[in-house]
Amino acid sequence: MRISTCVWTVVLLLVLASHSFAVPNEPPKEDEEEDSSVIEKEEWSTTGSTVESISRIKSEPHVPIEHPQTSDTEILERLLSTGYDWRVRPPGQDGTINGGPVVVSVNMLVRSISKIDNVNMEYSVQLTFRESWIDSRLSYGVKGDAFPDFLILTAGQQIWMPDSFFQNEKQAYRHMIDKPNVLIRVHKDGTILYSVRISLVLSCPMHLQYYPMDVQKCLIDLASYAYTTNDIEYVWKKEEPVQLKAGLGSSLPSFQLTNVNTTYCTSKTNTGTYSCLRTVLHLRRQFSYYLLQLYIPSFMLVIVSWVSFWIDRAAVPARVTLGVTTLLTMTTQSSGINAKLPPVAYIKAIDVWVGACMTFIFCALLEFAWVTYIANKMDQKRKNRQEREKKEAPLLNNSRNEIWVPREVAEQEREVRTVLLNRRQQNGFWRWIEKKTEWHDKAKRADLVSRVLFPALFFSFNLLYWTHYKQTETSDS
Repeated sequence: MRISTCVWTVVLLLVLASHSFAVPNEPPKEDEEEDSSVIEKEEWSTTGSTVESISRIKSEPHVPIEHPQTSDTEILERLLSTGYDWRVRPPGQDGTINGGPVVVSVNMLVRSISKIDNVNMEYSVQLTFRESWIDSRLSYGVKGDAFPDFLILTAGQQIWMPDSFFQNEKQAYRHMIDKPNVLIRVHKDGTILYSVRISLVLSCPMHLQYYPMDVQKCLIDLASYAYTTNDIEYVWKKEEPVQLKAGLGSSLPSFQLTNVNTTYCTSKTNTGTYSCLRTVLHLRRQFSYYLLQLYIPSFMLVIVSWVSFWIDRAAVPARVTLGVTTLLTMTTQSSGINAKLPPVAYIKAIDVWVGACMTFIFCALLEFAWVTYIANKMDQKRKNRQEREKKEAPLLNNSRNEIWVPREVAEQEREVRTVLLNRRQQNGFWRWIEKKTEWHDKAKRADLVSRVLFPALFFSFNLLYWTHYKQTETSDS
């Protein structure tokens, strides 16, 4: 009995303890219910205002898309994976491979021209090269649909392209900084545009007969390497086939681009007939540099060589030094000119000028040698005559007045009387010139003639030289 009484007592105490702990928590529940009811009322008020604002917005009617747009990658994957073979050229106009050649329209932008080398006969050019053709296998839409107007080919996607090459190319490379400068567009009607920026070193056979007053014609020849005219036909774009960068014509250091022409150069070989396009660049050499560095200095050297005509013939070291110095200077200048030119088999305009200048300088040096020879010969004759007079002095000749005089003296008196008689008959102006210039002296007479003859001949040569080559330059341009 006592054990059961204790058990019931413990149970009663536990029940009372649980009720005592639960009673203090009941009032806060009522507070929470009141707070939640307030929050719900605020949310309903806010929701009601948002619904009213949304109801005021006017929505546009929905228009369904006829052709849903597809990503460029999906279009290209579909075009290149449905039996397309990039190794086979596009079909002709009738849709078959035998329907005619692929017409490739070409145009280019010339960005710069540099390094025009006369010795190697080549020049460097940088251009943007563009080709356009139609490949009906790559058409993916029509005009006015929702597809994009063109797609840009990414790396790794290959399509058929013409095997174009430059016939007169020596070196070439594509620009790769900072990405490859290549663009390939595929238009929705199947038109392909290929654009690339390249630098070329092209051969340019030069004709230097009129150097440095020449006009050179340098070519850019484009052709197909393997496809004949039955497969590929190159044509120039109708509008502006060759474009020039602004200021290109006057930016060259030693040439001026005067004109650009386009033509065709279809060639026949043992393997067939190949279509070819040709660009002709007319390059006129700048003459001002050669005028200041070559023609004027050589002209001055020729004039300096004439100074020896005014120096006394007895000053042998001065005249020899002047003649030899001018001749060696002209030879050095000629060597510097030929070092910048290729060895050709014909005569150039600059060779004629340099040869004439060296001839005048050399003749001035020979003139001094001739004067020295005449002077020495006259001195020798004078010495011989004096020695002969001394030997014949004892022999006398009796005159009318019975005065005995030497025979040579009598002959000299007769010559003097003859000369005086002739001088009285001549003009006084010529007598004054003979007296001042000592015309009777053959050595001085040679210098006097050279003072007039050399400038007259050099002036005549200049007149003929510039008249001939300037007319030729005008006719060539």
